[in-house]
Amino acid sequence: MILEDTEIFKNQRNNLVIQLRKKGITDKNVLAAIEKVPRHNFMNHCYLEFAYYDHAYPIDEEQTISQPYTVAFQTQLIEVKKKEKVLEIGTGSGYQTAILVEMGARVYSVEHNETLHKKSKKLLSELGYNPLCFLGDGFYGLQKFSPYDKIIVTAAYHELPRELLKQLKIKGKMVMPVGNSNTQHMILVEKVAENEFVYTDHGSFYFVPLIKDC
Repeated sequence: MILEDTEIFKNQRNNLVIQLRKKGITDKNVLAAIEKVPRHNFMNHCYLEFAYYDHAYPIDEEQTISQPYTVAFQTQLIEVKKKEKVLEIGTGSGYQTAILVEMGARVYSVEHNETLHKKSKKLLSELGYNPLCFLGDGFYGLQKFSPYDKIIVTAAYHELPRELLKQLKIKGKMVMPVGNSNTQHMILVEKVAENEFVYTDHGSFYFVPLIKDC
């Protein structure tokens, strides 16, 4: 059931945007999307009163809805533009997906967990967001629809998957947390030629692990 977007929720989103600005989020399009997307609808209702706190919270299937700062930070790094083709690995709650769609991107999102896939796809549609959602192993991306302008990975792995790098356009960007359960770093990849990449480290974060089918 879609919850009403009350004035209280709208004011809380406005305050969240103010917090994110103070933390260094400067991309106006990212902030505008954060201010518009009703995060309360992506939350477990047990945590509804915390919908616009800048924290991650549990959702179904032992997963989490990401901290708004983390969503904004990753999105800002890849500099999403309208009509760009964006591959998202890890639909999860669907919140990050909604932010990308709100920014005008053409979003292809892959989720490994069938329960989350079905729930997030239904919710996004009910909210008026229409990304292309797929159930599958995000480690291998979606070759069928490649190449992509941008790729965003919302789960951590100990290395950057080569299949994803192959599916990135030249001059495209990919962002992904890389590391183990103890230490992860946000890595931005810029593809400057067919087999040439520039990597930059943007600090420590914590994500759930990227699940790879054997």
